[in-house]
Amino acid sequence: MLGLIVDGFLMGWPVFALLVGYFMYCQTSISDPEMKKRLQFKTMIAMLTGLMLFMAISNYSTNFHGESRLLPVSLVMITTLCFIMGLYFTNLAALFKIGGFMFFVAAALSGYGNWLPQVEGGFPPPVVKLDFQSMSAQQLADEGEKIIFGGLGQSKVQGAIGKGQCPLCHGFQQGFLSERAPNLFDVPARASTRLDEPNYHKGNPEARPSVQKEAFPGSGTAENAQEYIAESHACPNCYVVPGFGVKGSNDTESPMPRIHKPPISLSMGELAAVDTWIYIREGKEAPAYDEIVASYEKFIPEADRITVTAEEEEGGAAGGVLATGEEPVNEIFMKAACVACHTIPGIEGATGKVGPKLVEGTNAPKRIKDSSYKGHAKSVREYITESILDPSAYVVTDYPDNQMPKDFGKKLSAGAVNKIVNYLSQLQEGKEPPPVE
Repeated sequence: MLGLIVDGFLMGWPVFALLVGYFMYCQTSISDPEMKKRLQFKTMIAMLTGLMLFMAISNYSTNFHGESRLLPVSLVMITTLCFIMGLYFTNLAALFKIGGFMFFVAAALSGYGNWLPQVEGGFPPPVVKLDFQSMSAQQLADEGEKIIFGGLGQSKVQGAIGKGQCPLCHGFQQGFLSERAPNLFDVPARASTRLDEPNYHKGNPEARPSVQKEAFPGSGTAENAQEYIAESHACPNCYVVPGFGVKGSNDTESPMPRIHKPPISLSMGELAAVDTWIYIREGKEAPAYDEIVASYEKFIPEADRITVTAEEEEGGAAGGVLATGEEPVNEIFMKAACVACHTIPGIEGATGKVGPKLVEGTNAPKRIKDSSYKGHAKSVREYITESILDPSAYVVTDYPDNQMPKDFGKKLSAGAVNKIVNYLSQLQEGKEPPPVE
């Protein structure tokens, strides 16, 4: 505040000099005592309001390009000085009061908008064309790390999540406790042992106790470690590791989505990159690219394979802006992979069980009042926006923190976030969901 006062005075010293001169003129040249007092008082008021005006200008110019949310303070100060001037300069009172009211409305609107959780816009990253087939094993592994964790060197960063969404459920470090899915540390060595477990029924899928016997009719079962990895990605329900099934399913159903299907939709090249990283990070020689692709071809029907050529592959493995906001809301949910983790009434395929059910019209008011709530939302819409941009502001009971990606502010446009908020705010437990527009 002291800095604003000093800056305001430095910016307006010529005005202050004129007002001081007028004050001295009133002191020496006007003989009527009452008139002299009125003019002197009004001169002091003018000096005060002038200082406030230049402080407001200084605050505006200082904070315009920064991340501060103090810009509405300038409008509040101008509103105040308008009403003060209207009180003491009666001949211009109407003009000052109208101006003051206009600035008051502007201050209220800008203050409300400025304190809402912000979504940072920006241009999508440059297009990158990838030819997975021509890459070396290390290059493939690098792309695999980007797909899983969102960037190189991110595999040991807690909360790092890429297009594949794997860290939402899986741990990758030795000794890391995975609550929702098996730890994938040294999975190439353990994959072959899975084939000999009683519930796998190698060579006889019909004997499996799981809800899905095989990836598709005639697909058969895995015969080696790489085929097991491919089958677990393409058909998670074919074999469920004991203790990691959907609650109440007696380990016959997996909560994991098929990662070659929406919303994750990895191409054959991306699947090969992910598997190559799984081997390389353990210091083991990865199967050849063609061998990995062949293992997936055994468990993914040809019609379901996303085979993208080098000329068609765009966006890079790490992904850029997921949704622009021009898409219908159900497509935004798919592109952001919300359906992989959450059950969302009214959205086809949104039956995920990794995260809580999103009936936010019912949930939000209760959570805002919860003593463990650490956010700043005051309404349902503000809570939903905050939970997208800052998931740790409130962590739902029985669901661990840092499971949900924290970069949706960069990967979803403001329009996309707004559509999500509009839809979720209308969902209430026990009521029909709104139509998907």
